[in-house]
Amino acid sequence: MNKRVFIGAMIGVALSVAPALAHHSFSAEYDSKKPITLKGVVTNFEWANPHVWFYIDVTDEAGKVTNWACEMGPPNGLQRSGWTKSTMKVGDEVTVEGTLAKDGAKQLNSRSVTMTNTGKKLGAASSEGTNP
Repeated sequence: MNKRVFIGAMIGVALSVAPALAHHSFSAEYDSKKPITLKGVVTNFEWANPHVWFYIDVTDEAGKVTNWACEMGPPNGLQRSGWTKSTMKVGDEVTVEGTLAKDGAKQLNSRSVTMTNTGKKLGAASSEGTNP
């Protein structure tokens, strides 16, 4: 085999495998036996592939504020559920239902999000039980 063809083929294989390695399954990161519901104020919203993320400040009973990372599904799945890039904005109050991260991080996989100002509940196209 020609050396250039071989090197080109290896680069092609490496580039095609990298996205698959970067993706994760729900069960690798989240514990389905640990559901959680949080209410907080949106501090950041990232509409990007492979998953949309938003971050909320949650205040506990003692007044301590903790920032939580909330993972949702991919943008195209969210759009099919009624989401747009402007559905959620920094400063919005939301209630999130989801599943806790296995590693104890302040992170969850979101199943649904309820917008406090409108009462509208949207599916979060969560990857729970699937590997989109």
